[in-house]
Amino acid sequence: MNKKVLVTAILFGSLTVSGIVSAQSVYPGQHQGKLKKETVAPLQAESFDLKDVRLLPSRFRDNMLRDSAWMTSIDVNRLLHSFRTNAGVFAGREGGYMTVKKLGGWESLDCELRGHTTGHMLSALGLMYAATGSEIFKLKGDSLVNGLEEVQNALKNGYLSAWPEELINRNIQGKGVWAPWYTLHKLFSGLIDQYLYADNKKALTIVTRMGDWAYNKLKPLSEETRKLMIRNEFGGINESFYNLYSITGDERYRWLAEYFYHNDVIDPLKELRDDLGTKHTNTFIPKVIAEARNYELTRNETSRKLSEFFWHTMIDHHTFAPGCSSDKEHYFDPKKLSQHLTGYTGETCCTYNMLKLSRHLFCWTGDSSIADYYERALYNHILGQQDPETGMVAYFLPLLSGSHKLYSTKENSFWCCVGSGFENHAKFGEAIYYHNNQGIYVNLFIPSQVTWKEKGLTIRQETEFPQEETTRFTLQAENPVRTTIYLRYPSWSKDVKVSVNGKKISVKQKSGSYIAITREWKDGDQISATYPMQIKLETTPDNPDKAALLYGPLVLAGERGTEGMQAPAPFSNPALYNDYYTYNFHVPAHLRTSLKLDKKHPERALQRVGSDLKFTTEQGDVIRPLYDLHHQRYVVYWDLQSE
Repeated sequence: MNKKVLVTAILFGSLTVSGIVSAQSVYPGQHQGKLKKETVAPLQAESFDLKDVRLLPSRFRDNMLRDSAWMTSIDVNRLLHSFRTNAGVFAGREGGYMTVKKLGGWESLDCELRGHTTGHMLSALGLMYAATGSEIFKLKGDSLVNGLEEVQNALKNGYLSAWPEELINRNIQGKGVWAPWYTLHKLFSGLIDQYLYADNKKALTIVTRMGDWAYNKLKPLSEETRKLMIRNEFGGINESFYNLYSITGDERYRWLAEYFYHNDVIDPLKELRDDLGTKHTNTFIPKVIAEARNYELTRNETSRKLSEFFWHTMIDHHTFAPGCSSDKEHYFDPKKLSQHLTGYTGETCCTYNMLKLSRHLFCWTGDSSIADYYERALYNHILGQQDPETGMVAYFLPLLSGSHKLYSTKENSFWCCVGSGFENHAKFGEAIYYHNNQGIYVNLFIPSQVTWKEKGLTIRQETEFPQEETTRFTLQAENPVRTTIYLRYPSWSKDVKVSVNGKKISVKQKSGSYIAITREWKDGDQISATYPMQIKLETTPDNPDKAALLYGPLVLAGERGTEGMQAPAPFSNPALYNDYYTYNFHVPAHLRTSLKLDKKHPERALQRVGSDLKFTTEQGDVIRPLYDLHHQRYVVYWDLQSE
C-alpha cells in the first residue's frame, strides 16, 4: 500500500472516532485547563475545540486528505537536517549527501529563512491530529519535537533555530538579514500548537526555554535598538509571546510581546487612520492579531478598537472579490483597484491571517458580517489554493485576466504560503460552529459533525452546498435539552426557508443576521434550511464597467483554456529565482475579457447547466466557481458591455 493510500485509510478510519486531544488553537473558549491566563474580555461567542468537529465527505475533506498525504510524505530527518547542521549534531557520510535528501527553495541550507517550514509543519500536524484523531500525525509531531530538543540541548542557552544566532545579532545591529524573528515566530507557534493541539509537554518545555533566551537577549537593549530591530519583518512573534504568557502566566513573556509593539504600524491605527499606503500587507495583519490577543488577555479597549478598525478597513477598502488582498504583497490605493488586477494579487498568507483575525473578532461580536467574509475568503481563495491533482498550493491568487494559478513544487518551493498552506487545509472544521450560554451558532454550511459536550448534544450537518441551496441537521441528544440554534442568515441570500421536523417555521429575521430557533431539542430532531442564491455583480470602486460575478458567496470565473501555457506551467520553475513573483503568464493577445449583460439583471446572461455549478452565456463562455478553475487560464473581473 502506498503512503497516500495508507494515510487516506487511516484518516477515513479515524474520522468517526472522537479525538483525544485536550485542547488546541488560542481562541476564546478553547484549551480549558491549559491556560493560566484566561480571556478576560467580554465575549459574544466561544470557539469549539477542533477535536469536537469532524468533517464529513466533501471537497473540504478531499483537500484535507491531499494535504495530509503531502505532509506525511516529507521525512522528519529532512525537516530537521538544517537544525542539526546548525547545532553541529549531524554526522553523515560526505556531509549527509548520501543519507539525507536536502529540502530546496526557501529551505536550502544557504537561505536565511530556512526552518520556517518545520515550524508550520509542527502546527499543521497538531491541527491535523486534532481534526482527525489519527495517531500518524501525533507520532510525526512527537518525532520533530524530540529532534528539536536534541538541537536545543546542543546549543545550550535555550536558543533554537536552523541558522546561527548571528542572524539575530545582525538584525539587532540593523544590518541586512531576511526576517529572523519572522522565522522564529513559526517555530514558537508550532511548538505552542504541539502543546495545545497534541498535548506534547516537551514542546512546551522547549518553547519556554526559547522564551527565556529571547528575554535574556532583548531585555538589556536600548529603546533605539529595539525600534531599529523591529523594522525588519517579524511576523506574529508578539502573538506567540502573548500565547506563551497565557499558557504559563510568566510576565516576562508578556513583556516580550509588548517589546515587539511596532509603533510605526500600530500608532496610526490607534488614531483610526488608514495609513497603509504601499506598505507590505502581511507584516501588518499579524501585528494586529497580536493586539487582538492583548485585548482578550487584558481587556485593553484601545487594542480592541484598533483591531476592529483595521478589519473593517481591510474588508471595506483593501479586499478583492474573492476575499484576498495585496498586489505583489503590498497595499495600494484602493481607489485604483481596477489598475491592480495583476498576476500577483492575493498573497495566500494575507488571507490566512485575515481569517485568524476574523475568528477573534467574531468571538467578541457574534457579527454575521464577519462570518460572511470568512465564508467568501474560505471558498474563493483558500479552498481553491490547492491543486486537486497534486496537492500543491499557490502563493498568489492571480486576478489578471488570462492568468492561471501557479503552484509550488514538492521539493524546491517551501514558500511562506506553502507553510501556511499546510495549516489551511488541516483546519477547515474550526470556524463552522461557535457557542455561548444561550446556544450554538452555525456559521458555515460544510458537511460536518460537532459535539457539544456541555449540553450532551451532537449536531450532524449534511449538505451538497453550494451545489444545492439546502443544508440539513440531525440532532443527537443524550437527554432533552433546551437551547437555541442560531442559523446564519447570509447577506447574499433572501427568503430563507426553515423547517423543524418537517414543519415549516416562520423566519422573521433578515439577511445579515441569525435565525434563532429556541426549543427543547430531543434525540433525532431535524432541521432543514434553504438559502436561495442569486447572481450579482461586484464592480471595482474606480471602474463601474469592471466587475466580478458572484453566485451567492461564490466568485465565478470564465474558462479560458491553456493556449500559450508553457511547461512547467502551471507549476513554478525551481531553476528561476522566485518565479512566482516575476512569472510571465504569456496571456494571448486575443484573449477575450468582455461580457455582455444587463447590469440590473446579470442573471439573465447566464444559464445554469445541469446540477453542477456550471454556467454558459450566449457568447459561448463556460463559467464556474473560481475554486474549480485549475490548470487553465481564467477571467474573474470582466469588462462589461451593455446588451
